[in-house]
Amino acid sequence: MAGLTMSSDLSKLIKRGFEVEFQSHAKAILTLDFPLALAELEEVLLGLTIPIEEIVGSGGGETKGTQRLRRGLAAKQWVKTKFEIQKSINGVKAESISHEVDHVRSFACDASARPQMLALEIEWNNKDPFFDRDLENFKRLHAEGAISVGIVVTRGASLQQELRNLVGRWVDDNNIDGYDALEVLGVTPTRRQKQEVLKRTGRERNPLTFREAWTDHFVADKFGVATTHWSKLADRVQRGVGNPCPLLLIGLPSSIVTFDEDPKIVAELLREGAPE
Repeated sequence: MAGLTMSSDLSKLIKRGFEVEFQSHAKAILTLDFPLALAELEEVLLGLTIPIEEIVGSGGGETKGTQRLRRGLAAKQWVKTKFEIQKSINGVKAESISHEVDHVRSFACDASARPQMLALEIEWNNKDPFFDRDLENFKRLHAEGAISVGIVVTRGASLQQELRNLVGRWVDDNNIDGYDALEVLGVTPTRRQKQEVLKRTGRERNPLTFREAWTDHFVADKFGVATTHWSKLADRVQRGVGNPCPLLLIGLPSSIVTFDEDPKIVAELLREGAPE
């Protein structure tokens, strides 16, 4: 616990614009039994930045920033874990079910008890049914006594709402007026994407500029409403998906997206996030 400034309710994250929601007594469980876990989460998330170049360059996929987030968690022992649950009847194996979670933090108890575990999934930009998978996995693992709390980190409402403006600012800053300018910066749209943009710039009524058309299409195509973001997660939780597993939900804010960083720093960040 040395070196960590404790925040029992993730108030520092909230102050920075992160959305934080506790469900089914998760706050009491985490603050009383797992204060170190909260401090670790807060420390790693407060250090998260994603240069706009990563969002555009990733083409909608997982950014190097989210890869660095995974590495930061892994460094604090939030590691990928496969749970295997076996059931038997009169000593005869009846079924075996396995669940893999990307980040699990285990806390040792006394020698007579098994470790207490927290499970965490990061959903940066998957199809939104991945939330159903995560929440149902948490529900089953909690029912079997394998985990105490399930945690989901995803794009927050402010980040989802601001993506159009953020990408548009990058386009303006770099004077992107055609595909040649995009390719110079390493962005290579597919033929389908080019055709969709050309439809918008070439239509007779209310044609868009290339900047407007490309920005609108990029954001809608890569970060659309049917992807994993805060409102899709909230909808499922309100419907009771994952209930009664205690949950901690965290939404990443638009403030984590940075502009005008030193190109050398951006290049270093990209290298840090690159797969080994």
